[in-house]
Formats: sequence, structure tokens, C-alpha cells
Amino acid sequence: MQGYPTYKDSEVEWIGRIPASWDIRPLFTVASESKISNKGMIENNLLSLSYGRIIQKDIETLGGLLPESFETYQVVNENDIIFRLTDLQNDKRSLRSAICRERGIITSAYVAVTPKKIRPKFMHYLMRSYDEIKVFYNLGSGMRQSLKYDELKRLPLVTPPESDQKQVEDFLDRETARIDNLIAEKQTFINLLKEKRQALISHVVTKGLDPNVKMRDSGVEWIGEVPEHWECVSLKRLVRNIEQGWSPECHSNPAKENCWGVLKSGAVNGGVYQAQENKELPENFLPRPEIEVKSGDLIMSRASGSRDLIGSAAYVYETRSKLMLSDKLFRLNCLDDINPEFVSICLGSYPLRRQIELAIGGAEGLANNLSQSNIKRLFLAKPPKAEQGLIVSALKKRLEGFDRIIVETSRSIELLREHRTALISAAVTGKVDVRNYKEEAA
Repeated sequence: MQGYPTYKDSEVEWIGRIPASWDIRPLFTVASESKISNKGMIENNLLSLSYGRIIQKDIETLGGLLPESFETYQVVNENDIIFRLTDLQNDKRSLRSAICRERGIITSAYVAVTPKKIRPKFMHYLMRSYDEIKVFYNLGSGMRQSLKYDELKRLPLVTPPESDQKQVEDFLDRETARIDNLIAEKQTFINLLKEKRQALISHVVTKGLDPNVKMRDSGVEWIGEVPEHWECVSLKRLVRNIEQGWSPECHSNPAKENCWGVLKSGAVNGGVYQAQENKELPENFLPRPEIEVKSGDLIMSRASGSRDLIGSAAYVYETRSKLMLSDKLFRLNCLDDINPEFVSICLGSYPLRRQIELAIGGAEGLANNLSQSNIKRLFLAKPPKAEQGLIVSALKKRLEGFDRIIVETSRSIELLREHRTALISAAVTGKVDVRNYKEEAA
């Protein structure tokens, strides 16, 4: 796509040149802060900003908050732009703006802005572009933990003529929908591959490699029949002990080379050990070498914001030094007659995942937490030690194709998301001329 015929300097470094007919205006000249109190509970449609979208929440189940607590919330209207400008120092990943699609209430910790002389959807796309290049972190005098409307109101906004704003909206609506559909299709494909991968693992770790082996009932509902010469045992009989890590207040960045770090619970997501998922230990804390992760370790997540990730486990094939377990991670030290790599694979199978789900939700389990006692009560099918090694080797070979395609497809999704971000930025700042988009598309 081509650019506009003529450009001018926006005099804003991170915006660059804009079309000659476009302007730069401070936010307060085209929008105003919305500060409508919910005193008297005039609204009860509870909203929240999550992953760059405004979503509904159930006001009846929000952590025991009393109805009068929501009187401190603010009322927001359709087409308001919502900003979450809190925790700027520690959280540099979140998308911090979104357009409101309905009237409701939202926490007063957020800044709500009502567009007046700028189209709401165009402003939404423009703020998404600013969001992606982390503009909000540089507002005011230096880095701040949070920002108010007073710091936000002088934010320079790209303001095209209204007809151009509308054409940019239409272009981005079509193109982002097309990209989102492609991403959704690819994600569905990945999910299908993961299901087939897990089904293969589940079959092999409960039935073995020999299709003609004599079977017997395991006595465990979620395992079913197993080879006659296998045992069905609890993890309590397979691990020497379980160690838990430590979670001091760390820096948000990964640990630099030769610095100590603490692993995040996400370091074992997907059953793969990811050493880069760590936070640097501040210099005022003494490291604890006894919980340093080493090659050959079997690590398991005991807690996560997502129930699907609780109980994720990974075998550590190799790791950099000076990384410690966090208190959300366990190290399972296996006895000599069990292969920790085999246990790691088993923990990702359907029979073990089902047991983990029940353990999390059981009467003795804490919400979103998996205790050591519940881990020890998990049952798996245990072949002889030599056969465990054969199963591990065979599965590695069979899973290579699945894993390669999943990685390639995931990378293509990342590229599509990068393209989506770049497209929004180019359109809202006038780097591409979308006015003839309909004719070109036709």
C-alpha cells in the first residue's frame, strides 16, 4: 500500500511524519474525563479491562465484595475509552486501553475518557497503537507507579479529518478481522495437534509399546487396563521427597548472566522447561543454592492463575546456572527404580491430568493450588525401569513431528500478530493511505 501524497513533521518523535491534512492535538481538546459516580448503585453491570478488551463480570461472585463496595465504582458508557494506568513499573506487558461496548461500572482506579471531537473507534485503534509501543510508561516526569487523567490529558493524539478517521476504522475493522480469523484457524489446528499428541502419550504410558502384550485391569478408573507385568502405584512410592522453592520480591526482568534468578511458575508450562521464564534476584537477598535447578531435575507447578496449568511438569534436560525454584514450583526427587523423564511424560497424560483436576477441586485441595500430599496420591502405571527408558525414547521420536509443526504454526501466529500491530500503527498514523482500500480490495 502507498502513502499519502504529502507529509509534514508531527514534531512528536514516536509518531514521526503524518499526512499534511492531519493534525496533532492534546487529548483534552478532543476528549474529556468521564467521572460518573455509582453512588446509590445506579448501575450493576460490572465490567473489567482484560487483555485489551472490556469484559463483563458476575457481580454476585466477585470475591465476597458487598454490594455497597460497588458504589465506589464509576459508571462508564458505550464508546468511552478505558485506561488502566496502574502498576506501570512492574507490569510492562499488559494492554492498558480498550473501548467500552456497553454501559456499566468499572473500578475508579481506571481512567475513563469520553471522545468528543474524535471518533471513538479511531481513538481506540490509536490508543492500541500507542499501547503497543509503550507510550504510557513515559508520560509525566519520569517513571511512575500509576498515572491519573492530569498526566494523560496532554497526550498528543493524531487527529485526521473525520472522513479519514472513518476510512481508517473501516480498513482496520476488515483487516484485523481477517487476521484474527487466520489466527483462530491456526490456533484450532494447534489445539487439534496437541490433543492428538496427548492421546498418543496417554496410550503409550498406560498400554506400552507392544500391541500384543497381555493386559489386566489396573484398578484405577482413569488408567484402565495396563500390561500384565506393570504395576499401578502412587507417586508416594516413587519419590524420595518433594522440595519447594522460595519467592522473594524480585525484579521484573530475567536474571542477567552470572546473576541469580527465581523461576516463574510458567517455566514448566506445556511440559517443557523454559529457563528464560525467571526474575532476577535483587542484590540485597542472599541466594539459596540448595534450591538451585540442575539438569536431571523433575519440576512441577503447584499453583497458577489458570487451573489448566496447575500440575504442569517438565524434565530439565539442561539449564543455565543460578536459577532457583520459586515457592510455586516443586522438585520431585525420584527413587532409583523410576525414570524422572518417564514421570514427567506421565504427568502430561490424560489419566494424570484428570487426577490432578480432581485433586485441585477436591475437598482437601485449595483453590488453584496443588498440595504435596495430593501429588503423592496421584497414581500412574509403572513399567520396569528398562521399559520406561524404551518408552521415553520411542515417544521422543514419535512426538518430533507434532512438536515441529506446533512450533512452526505458533511462529506463524506470532508473525500475524506482529503484522496486525504494525498495520494498526501504520493506518492510524497515516503511514499508509487507506482511503482507496475498498477499490483496491475489489
